[in-house]
Amino acid sequence: MSPSSSLLFTFTILFCSLHSFVRANRLIQQTCKNCSKTDPNISYKFCVTSFQSDHRSHYAKTLQELGLISIKIIRHNVTDTNNHINELLKKEKSLDPFIKECLDDCLEVYSDTVSTFREAIRDYKAKRYADCNVKLSSIIDASTTCEDGFKQKNDSISPLTKRNKDTFQLSAIALSIVNMLISADKLEGAF
Repeated sequence: MSPSSSLLFTFTILFCSLHSFVRANRLIQQTCKNCSKTDPNISYKFCVTSFQSDHRSHYAKTLQELGLISIKIIRHNVTDTNNHINELLKKEKSLDPFIKECLDDCLEVYSDTVSTFREAIRDYKAKRYADCNVKLSSIIDASTTCEDGFKQKNDSISPLTKRNKDTFQLSAIALSIVNMLISADKLEGAF
C-alpha cells in the first residue's frame, strides 16, 4: 500500500467514525428530548449525559439499539448500588439500627431486580415491549420502595437518595423508550 493510499484509507475510516458518532449523538439528543417532553421525571441533561457516558451509545443507529443500551445502563447502576449497600453494611457496628434495617431492605429489593433485568432484556430483544414495560416498572418501584423506607422515621437520612433518584430516572428513560416503541408498533400495525 502506498503512503497516499494509506493516508486516504485513514481519512476514510476517520470520516466514517465521525459520521457514525454524529448520527448517534443526534439520536441520543432527539430521544432524550422526546423522553423529557413526555415524562416530567426525566431531565434532558441527565438523559443525554447518561447515554454519552456509555461508549455503546456512540454507535447506536436506532431507537431499538438505544433502548437496549438504556436497560443495560440501569442494570449497571443497580449492580453498583448493590455493591455500595454491601459496603455500607460492612460498617454495621457504626450504623444506627434503623438505617441498617432500611439498608437490608434496600439490598433485598435491589437484589430481586437482578433476575428482572434478564427477563426485561429477553422480552425487549423479542420485541415483547409490553412485558418489558412491566419489568422496568418494577425496577422503578424498587428505587422508590428503598427510598421510602428511610422516610418512615422523621429524623433519618437516606445514604442512597442520589442512587435511588438515578435508578428511578434511568428506569423512566428506558420506560419512555419502550413506550415509544410500543406506539411505533401500534402505528405500524394500523397500516
